[in-house]
Amino acid sequence: MSQNRFLLPEPVGKLLSLLPAYPGSMLFATGLNLALKSDLPEDVQQSLNGKRLRISVTDARLSFDFTWQNGRFAPCARNAEPDLTIGACAYDFMLLARREEDPDTLFFSRRLSMEGDTELGLLVKNTLDAIELPVFELGKLAPARVLGRIRPGGRGQA
Repeated sequence: MSQNRFLLPEPVGKLLSLLPAYPGSMLFATGLNLALKSDLPEDVQQSLNGKRLRISVTDARLSFDFTWQNGRFAPCARNAEPDLTIGACAYDFMLLARREEDPDTLFFSRRLSMEGDTELGLLVKNTLDAIELPVFELGKLAPARVLGRIRPGGRGQA
């Protein structure tokens, strides 16, 4: 099966590339705070402090720039070069988030790229590997009263 089968179509990437970068970075940083902030050890927080990171979704032509400061992830404007850029297509990022693919496998098959501070890249990888799943569990991200509305059979459903 061709890897290209899982890439977003070129016209979709062109359309997404027209979106302003900062709002996406703000949403991405907010998601990271909800999903990961409470699971980051103090030593990792200190190592991340002030570092600029970029997630580049290559087929979507989107990048999310963020940093760790004042005990949280915060969006950054794209006015400076990041310390670390991690890039892959949307599908491969989804596989990583769901832990269906190993980052090393994607890296050595050239489906995941890492540019910049390699020590920082290893810190990020090892930290994510050490966090217990599921980090993106809906119950952790939204109050139960909201989830009841979106769950099948939940109260408040129309």
